Amino acid sequence: MGGAGEAEGFPAEVVEDFPGDSREAAAALAAAAREGTGNMHPREFKKHLRHETVVSAIREAEQKTSGEIRVLVSHKHVEAPVLEAQKEFMRLGMDKSPQRNGVLIFVAPRAHKFAVIGDKAVHEKCGDEFWQKLAESMTGYFRKSEFTEGIIHGVKKAGELLAEHFPKK
Repeated sequence: MGGAGEAEGFPAEVVEDFPGDSREAAAALAAAAREGTGNMHPREFKKHLRHETVVSAIREAEQKTSGEIRVLVSHKHVEAPVLEAQKEFMRLGMDKSPQRNGVLIFVAPRAHKFAVIGDKAVHEKCGDEFWQKLAESMTGYFRKSEFTEGIIHGVKKAGELLAEHFPKK
């Protein structure tokens, strides 16, 4: 997983705030936070998210690896997205894979944050730097209100890492 701490078998984590510079429809999430007028409801966020495109990117990435990639959009306002991502990782049973090679992209629209976490074996292969760079690049997309593109970028990069170190057999 990548970033700055250890908890329950998770070596590290990455968390980034959702920045926003535009007032386009897809940018309502960031604009609302900047103006202090409230947050975009996750259902609205999901409307702007091209679900099938994300699912397709996950399928494509997973065809090349034994690893698992999931994207979860939370309906809750979370104070600690990494902790919530770790809880969801466990709840989803992603920690039960024999190779410990799952990756979860956790998005919390109400909190304007996201976390990217990977299981123990994934983190051992890539270290913190990979996760930091991934979070920075995803943040670049989110700044432009390109949430689907940011998530797909995260899925593709995680998929490339998994394919390199955990190829499909």
